[in-house]
Amino acid sequence: MSTENPWKTLSSSRVYTNPWMSVREDKVIRPDGQDGIYGVIETRVATGVVALTPEREIYLVGQYRYPTEVYSWEIIQGGADENEDRLSACKRELQEEAGLVAETWTPIGGEIHLSNCISSERGYVYAAEGLSNTEASPDGTEVLDLKKVRLSEAVRMAACGEIVDAVSIIGILLTEKWLGGSR
Repeated sequence: MSTENPWKTLSSSRVYTNPWMSVREDKVIRPDGQDGIYGVIETRVATGVVALTPEREIYLVGQYRYPTEVYSWEIIQGGADENEDRLSACKRELQEEAGLVAETWTPIGGEIHLSNCISSERGYVYAAEGLSNTEASPDGTEVLDLKKVRLSEAVRMAACGEIVDAVSIIGILLTEKWLGGSR
């Protein structure tokens, strides 16, 4: 089986752009040799933060998610601004959403591809430890609730569908594995 790209891109055009994403449409030759189009959503780098206490509690942020029309409990997350590295974005999001700063940052897992059939979005998750309080400053698009739960409770919530956000599920499960193997 070949791992080479079976698609041939003939042309590409941007059809929509806003501050968080853009959509491009590529004219392609499909793997079966037929002409086709492929729509791709391009986004900023996604970041997730598992803010972890010494008692193995994590912070969850609750907010209403407009696209899915549901209230969602999630780890702290956001996207890297243009020319911002992913760790700096994580630090900024932790302060903005949770009013926390951390002494220690550890990458958990590697690059995550989110919805890779329609999106080029790549995500990264970090564990944040040595937490202390500061002032939160959420974006104008965010009305947030914050709560602490035991990591084991967050794993249960992810397993039974109470947490449905992909970055959160991945971050919670990777953190559980990391803690089980290293502590």
